[in-house]
Amino acid sequence: MTIKALLFDIGGVLYRSMDKGLRRKWERRLELSEGQLAEIVFTNPIAQLATVGQATPDEVWQEVGKILSLSPENLATLRADFWYDCEWDTELLDFICSIKPNYKTGTISDAWLDARQNVKQYVNSELFDILVFSAEEGVKKPDPEIYRRTLARLGVDPQEGIFVDDRLPNIVGAQQIGMQAIHHVETQRTIEEIRHLLQPHS
Repeated sequence: MTIKALLFDIGGVLYRSMDKGLRRKWERRLELSEGQLAEIVFTNPIAQLATVGQATPDEVWQEVGKILSLSPENLATLRADFWYDCEWDTELLDFICSIKPNYKTGTISDAWLDARQNVKQYVNSELFDILVFSAEEGVKKPDPEIYRRTLARLGVDPQEGIFVDDRLPNIVGAQQIGMQAIHHVETQRTIEEIRHLLQPHS
């Protein structure tokens, strides 16, 4: 079946940690193991609620502050430093721009309620036909429903879509409803895999 749509995760794919060292600096300061800070931020109970729109980002960070016993001042600094460690993948965004004339494009992101506003400089209606955020939908990956809703709004069948994500459970979720899926590890490799899947249909 002809590929008609390409869908991308945001965090970990289009927007990812570039290891500038600030998160690791905080981990050493707080006596955490490498990667533990991100785990605390994204998997604490309030964060899980925020991912489906049942808590605010401020409430998530308040919970992080409690877990790590941080003063309001230190928590504010940590919050700023945490996101500073990330950058947009302009190479992948440029590639998406190059294929947009021939394919429908979109994002499916497990993200909090402030995500749409925070990413609008790079992820917007100029580049993508649809932006789906779990907090707005009340459902997150890898629940099949979030993939089905996205595809339905684009007017394409699962077999007509490619999904790119950095987390294997989300890849499996997309494959289970019949989508092609690419596990994102490195930008050029992902672009090559997309081109390979599109080549028979060009």
